[in-house]
Amino acid sequence: MSTPESKTPPNRNLNLLDRDHSILAFNERVLGWAASEHVPLLERLRYLCIFSSNLDEFFEVRAEPHVTAALQHDAKGGYSAASFHALSDTVHALVDRQYALYNDALMPAFAKEGIRIVAHVDRSEAQRRWVSEYFHREVKPLLVPVALDPAHPFPQVANKSLNFIVRLHGLDAFGRENEVAIVKVPRVLPRLSRMPDKLCPAGQLLFVSLSSVIRSHLHELFPDREVSQFSQFRVTRHSDLAVDEDDARNLRTALRHGLQHRHYGQAVRLEVASACSDHLAEFLLKQFGLPEAALYRVHGPVNLVRLTQLVDLIDRPELKFPTYAPRVSWEWPSGQSVFERLQQGDVLIHQPFQSFEGVVQFLREAVEDPNVLAIRQTIYRTGADATLIDLLREAVRRGKEVTAVVELKARFDEEANINWAEALESVGAQVLYGVVGLKTHAKMMLITRREGRKLRRYAHLSTGNYNPRTARLYTDISHLTADPALTQDVENIFMHLSGQSRLAPLAKAWMAPFQLHQRLIERIAALGTAASKGVSTRIVLKMNALTDEALINALVQAGQQGTEIDLIVRGACMLPAGVAGLTDRIRVRSIIGRFLEHSRVFYFREGESDQVYLSSADWMNRNMLRRIELAWPVTDPALRQRIIDECLVAYMLDARDAWMLGPDGRYKPVNPAGIGVQPGGEAAVLQIGHSAHADPGAQWALMQRHGRVERR
Repeated sequence: MSTPESKTPPNRNLNLLDRDHSILAFNERVLGWAASEHVPLLERLRYLCIFSSNLDEFFEVRAEPHVTAALQHDAKGGYSAASFHALSDTVHALVDRQYALYNDALMPAFAKEGIRIVAHVDRSEAQRRWVSEYFHREVKPLLVPVALDPAHPFPQVANKSLNFIVRLHGLDAFGRENEVAIVKVPRVLPRLSRMPDKLCPAGQLLFVSLSSVIRSHLHELFPDREVSQFSQFRVTRHSDLAVDEDDARNLRTALRHGLQHRHYGQAVRLEVASACSDHLAEFLLKQFGLPEAALYRVHGPVNLVRLTQLVDLIDRPELKFPTYAPRVSWEWPSGQSVFERLQQGDVLIHQPFQSFEGVVQFLREAVEDPNVLAIRQTIYRTGADATLIDLLREAVRRGKEVTAVVELKARFDEEANINWAEALESVGAQVLYGVVGLKTHAKMMLITRREGRKLRRYAHLSTGNYNPRTARLYTDISHLTADPALTQDVENIFMHLSGQSRLAPLAKAWMAPFQLHQRLIERIAALGTAASKGVSTRIVLKMNALTDEALINALVQAGQQGTEIDLIVRGACMLPAGVAGLTDRIRVRSIIGRFLEHSRVFYFREGESDQVYLSSADWMNRNMLRRIELAWPVTDPALRQRIIDECLVAYMLDARDAWMLGPDGRYKPVNPAGIGVQPGGEAAVLQIGHSAHADPGAQWALMQRHGRVERR
């Protein structure tokens, strides 16, 4: 069967941007928030830690083929030693900026606020005594130094764990000259500890890092030996699980087995302290089988991610963003049944500006309503919050038919999802694991309710996950509906996932891997054709990533035919904007702000007619062809315009948190004054749907109304 790619010829004259470098460019924009003096200090540190976490995931998921190509000096599948070194140069430059920001900007700023992480050389005698007592009481009993020799080979070092390598002089207790030892730092210990107030100068908060505590007492772990050299080190390993689903008789068991080995995949990056000797660095590179360019000498803690603990340990509200409280959904009259409200029309909940509690209420009422007979739900990333799982378990206890489609292969959430699946099965829920070879990424819930002599369906569809915690941090759209055609589509999809029968025709929704890719290409092509005939056409798309080449080619062609195209892409985007003669009509912007921009919204206009689709899918090949995804239309005129205003217009007028992509692949902030700064000047007229905003005051009123920004 031909794929949609074969029907869209590539644009030979346009060089697409490299995906990996585009991901790194996104991380650079995150780093921009850590660098901005207009962001509260603790939030700047949080963004620095987010940057570190993103970089960790980049190495865990994307670096392995680059490293392999460099080691084997073999060019294959677009990877080569040259591509590895180009990528390595970019990352090294970013890491240098990261630690310069940490040392030269953030730590001095914290010191001015009376907050310091105190190094050993800066501690008073009383502080050193306290650290020594802490080391002997809490730390030393958990340390196991391993001196290397034939009977004590180099230990297994887990992914992203903190360790010390030590070079020793002198003979051991058996008269041998084994000179290298490894000390693993237990993960159960906090990376930062607060000193007692009596040891702190008035008005100051002092902390000590675990690495500093161990470093200042390393010699005690090797009595009668001289510690001549030492360094912290941390290795990052390839951690993307690969399970042969066709071979696995039980996917859950196979994944549990795979999780046991995830922490010991191929090494892809080695971090050491900047002062690490060449001898120890070369020893570690050899042990992990890494090229020299995979070595990162850092001027500070080798794991900045763990400094998020500092944000939690400091109770200084003025150094954080003001507390944000989402509004209760205004469409939901107090005391009215969810089902009564949905019989009157659809409801949209724009998270986090409106509370996710509306979704929880929808499920809770379904659980408690004796007329509800069945509940079906997909589970992709629910996190550690058991609220929705507990409600599903309670529904089973009340005799309702509960079906949960649990995606066990949600990256880095596999173990949590296995545990949720087992918890649901233990009370008798029907738990399914989707379709072999495809991840179930669609977010949908279907409630079947008896009303008189009829059964009526109610559905919840979302651009984001069923996760109450991230619903406070991510922008997403929840769509609640009793539309018979759309809820029938949802039922057909659940029947397909459970019975694996042929998918019944869908009336409104587009589903991957079947129609979604082709429908999008056809819609874009239709607008391009209309534009070539003189019809005014417009495409505005909001998503997390744009890397699918067939969709990119379709957009490029439509733009060349006269369609005006605006793309709001938070992360990786391989389509270069504004290339003369090729993508002149295509503009790409990225919004990096207080909340993670996660909603996927697709707007198409031809003449006076427009369509708005919400979706669970980004425009990536994996989403289109290797996942169960869903896109569905919003047909209510008022709700459609609300999405246009809140999810498209507000972001296209955002000159505070926006970056624009240039034809060279570089992003520049829209506001030259810097990220997080309220801009001045005139806003350009923007026409989408029935919105027209030319007044900067109207721009800010619209954005504030929906919680996008707070005046400073």
